[in-house]
Amino acid sequence: MKRIAAAIVLKPAYLLSVKLPGYVKRLIVFIALLLLFSAEILRVYFVMPFPGSQVSNTISYAYWLDESIVWIRILVLALACYALLAAFKSDRTWAKILLPLILVSYGILFYAFNFRLPADKIFYQPVNKSFTIAGDSDMDKSKLVIGIMIDGQAKAYPIQLIGYHHQVIDTVGKTPVMVTYCTVCRSGRVFSPMVNGRQESFRLVGMDHFNAVFEDATTKSWWQQATGVAITGPLKGEVLKEFPSSQMTLDAWLRQYPNSLVMKPDTTFMDHYFGLEDYDKGTMRSVLVRRDIASWQHNSWIVGVMTGFSSKAYDWNELLQKKIIQDSLDQLPILVTIENDSASFHVYDRRVDDSTLTFRISGNKDLLVDDETHSSWNMDGVCIRGSLLGKKLLPVQSYNEFWHTWQTFHQDAKIYIVNN
Repeated sequence: MKRIAAAIVLKPAYLLSVKLPGYVKRLIVFIALLLLFSAEILRVYFVMPFPGSQVSNTISYAYWLDESIVWIRILVLALACYALLAAFKSDRTWAKILLPLILVSYGILFYAFNFRLPADKIFYQPVNKSFTIAGDSDMDKSKLVIGIMIDGQAKAYPIQLIGYHHQVIDTVGKTPVMVTYCTVCRSGRVFSPMVNGRQESFRLVGMDHFNAVFEDATTKSWWQQATGVAITGPLKGEVLKEFPSSQMTLDAWLRQYPNSLVMKPDTTFMDHYFGLEDYDKGTMRSVLVRRDIASWQHNSWIVGVMTGFSSKAYDWNELLQKKIIQDSLDQLPILVTIENDSASFHVYDRRVDDSTLTFRISGNKDLLVDDETHSSWNMDGVCIRGSLLGKKLLPVQSYNEFWHTWQTFHQDAKIYIVNN
């Protein structure tokens, strides 16, 4: 057995020359080809949204297959080619027909699972990345954007665009950023692309538990989009630095940052952008991205809030109904509110000058009034009238995403319970 095992590793052709019964040799070739077919399929199946593929912890298997597929191909194909030569030297007609058919079938499968079905062959980064100043943008102002302000510069990235690309490497101010979005999770994150002190490039590998996974070019580690954590590979356990970001309509973002730059569509991908036209409202046909209207279902919308020690989810339906939710998370008093557009939400720290404020909606519904000083506040968290004039509430990092995503990647997350 040691002799046979060594032959497989060092010289596959030797396997067919050892004195084994013919049916045993044929069985070994058949099993090897079956394993090759399985490896090609599973390395894509484990990281794409096929039935049953995203419910188990299979990312380590997918990573091993991705790293090992080259030598698996070399060993098995060398064995298969030798078997093919042996078949043509023999008088067995069935072998002369069957083996070529198997190899042709493998060629078709190889093309499909390496050039058609992988995530990085479906979703591409922009070829022509460009921005326009807000006043010149012809984008519908009701579209959702991921907004970033760094080094005094503001930029808006329409979700309809980055939802297709999944990631956009850019610079805001003088700072490199990696703007990411996973449509199947409805999760937007902005990370630093710096790894081990150098700027990295990333490719979209696929997904794990429905969340996008990226691979860095240098170490080949795989990084989770929802958390920025390297989940497998040499840098497993490392975390990408996250930058504060906001999700709101372009109109709401430009109200805060009228000089913001806005990412323009890349004309190369217009058909793909059009396919996400209804994504913002959650009305697309695909069950992977369509919103569940009921609360706390798989694809129900929530607002997720994170502090340094814990996280909490707030029901989108309740927020739409109440307009404001006041709560505390890790002794941090917060205000969760949504604008009249039913899309732009905000989470603020309710503390001002060492006092915790309690808010209510004014008759305007896009203005807030605090009970302590009766000052008026706009949705940007700025006091516009009253004794606290000019004061500003500090934003708290928050996200709008599907409940299944938040639940999966924040396993200890609390749920806000309605106090009737």
